[in-house]
Amino acid sequence: MTSLRSRLGLGAGDRALIVTADDFGLCHSTTEGVLDTLDRGAATSAGLVVPAPWALEAASRAGDHDVGVHLALTAGLPRFRWGPVTFAPSLLGGDGGFPSTVEDLHDHADPDEVRRECRAQLERAVLLGVEPTHLSVLDDALFAAPALFDVLVELAVESGLPLRLPEQVDDTRFGFPLHELVDDAGVAHADFVRHSKPGLLDDPAAFAASLPEGVTELVVRPARDTDELRAVAPDADERVRDLGRMLGDGSIASDLARAGVITLTWAVVRDLTRGPTVSVR
Repeated sequence: MTSLRSRLGLGAGDRALIVTADDFGLCHSTTEGVLDTLDRGAATSAGLVVPAPWALEAASRAGDHDVGVHLALTAGLPRFRWGPVTFAPSLLGGDGGFPSTVEDLHDHADPDEVRRECRAQLERAVLLGVEPTHLSVLDDALFAAPALFDVLVELAVESGLPLRLPEQVDDTRFGFPLHELVDDAGVAHADFVRHSKPGLLDDPAAFAASLPEGVTELVVRPARDTDELRAVAPDADERVRDLGRMLGDGSIASDLARAGVITLTWAVVRDLTRGPTVSVR
């Protein structure tokens, strides 16, 4: 498979970044936070959690923004539950929602039910008015089990959508060559993935300077600071900090531009899988 950077027309030394705001639709606070970053141009894409309670609201307000499907088969927040959009007994945890851990999911998930559920989540996003631009997986829930990973790759091929993968060094942790299998299937993906963590974006200029050649995806989870968020998410502080890092003084967008980093949407990558090579220079 021709590398993504070549298909985008990136030359030696060129660096491109997709900024994806995940957990769109998880709750009202995350929906507002994601929209804040999209509307201000700080994020270039979002990941919609279709089975989550605020997905309808999120989709109805997405407008022309770049939105992919953040496939959910787990519900890891301890006080906040959601479950399948299909009849899928093997995808239920003990409390009637999705399993709270990936290990629990893998203990009893039926690949056929996973296939139906993932397809249904993608189809429901379309019914809600979203034109999906990419696929990602909440909690990396489909990567460590080869039979479930096959389902994910199959869906990416069927839909012609690019896929977020873990960092390539994680292939050893998962025990099989994820990146090689995805490349063999012709599915587009970023060269590198960075998830927001404490300190990563405290110095936006240093972050921009640290980006490697090729295409990187930065994943953030912005949310407004509300009583709702703090009731839902034990990691509320980090989500609120993500919003501040993206929109505060000296926000990342201006530093990326000064460093010569090209910002991309997932839609550009998706369209590469469906048509000829384009140049983003």
